[in-house]
Amino acid sequence: MADDTKGDRPRQVTAGGKTVFGAAVGILMLDSRFPRIPGDMGNAATWPFPVLYRTVRGATPDRVVRQGAEGCLDAFIEAARDLVEQGADGITTTCGFLSLFQAELAAAAGVPVAASSLMQVPLVQRTLPPGRRVGVITICQAALSEGHLTAAGVDADIPVVGTDDGEEFTRAVLDDEPQLDVAAARRDNLAAGRALLAAHPEVGAVVLECTNMVPYQADLRRALGLPVYSIYSFVQWFQSGLLPRSFPTDLPDPRMRDGDPG
Repeated sequence: MADDTKGDRPRQVTAGGKTVFGAAVGILMLDSRFPRIPGDMGNAATWPFPVLYRTVRGATPDRVVRQGAEGCLDAFIEAARDLVEQGADGITTTCGFLSLFQAELAAAAGVPVAASSLMQVPLVQRTLPPGRRVGVITICQAALSEGHLTAAGVDADIPVVGTDDGEEFTRAVLDDEPQLDVAAARRDNLAAGRALLAAHPEVGAVVLECTNMVPYQADLRRALGLPVYSIYSFVQWFQSGLLPRSFPTDLPDPRMRDGDPG
C-alpha cells in the first residue's frame, strides 16, 4: 500500500490481483474423512490466522503414506496452483510424507512451499548441544523411506519411531476411519515418544512428521521433557515471513507525558 498525499487529504493506493486477501497460507488437504480434532492441521480453528484449503481428490491417507503418493503429483500441482490463484502466498500440506513432492511443488506453484514438517529437522539439529540429536515420530515407520528423508534435507540415519504398533492412531488415520478414540490416540503417541527415547537416549528434541499429531504435542513435551516441534510450529514460522506482523514506528517522545512536555 502506498501513500499519495495531495494537499491535506492523504490518499492510499493498494494493489489487487487476488480473489482472497489476508490468508497467506494455502493448505493442500488429503482426501480424507477421519476426524480432525482441534490442533489437527485440517481443523481451521487450529490456526491463529486465516488459511485457505484445497482438497486433492484421490490423495487418500493410505495412498499417500503406504503407497508413496504414486500417481498423485499432477493433482497436487493443480491444487497448489488453484490456491495461489485464489490468493495464497505460500503452500503447505497435511502430510509429512509429501516431502517427496517438495521440489516439484515449489517449481510449479511459483511461491514458497513447505511440504513437510520434516523440513524442520536440520534447523532443530543446529539448536542442540554437542552429543544430542533430533528424533522423529512418524505415523508409519515402515513407509518412511530414505527418499522421504533426503527430500526434506534429513540424514537417513536419524532416529525414527512410528505409531505403527499402537491400537488406534495409525489405523484410524491411514484407514480413514469415521471415528477416533482420542485418548487411545494420545496413548499411542506417548508410547512412540517413550520408545524413541528408550532406543535413542541421545535424542535431545523431537520433530513430529505427522500433521495429525499436533493435538498431542504438549502431552509429548510434558512426558519426554524435551522440545517437540510439529507442522504447527513450522507453519507459524512460515506464515510469519509471508505476512509479517506490523509494529508501530511512530513512537511517542519519551519526554512527553499524557501529551504534555515533561
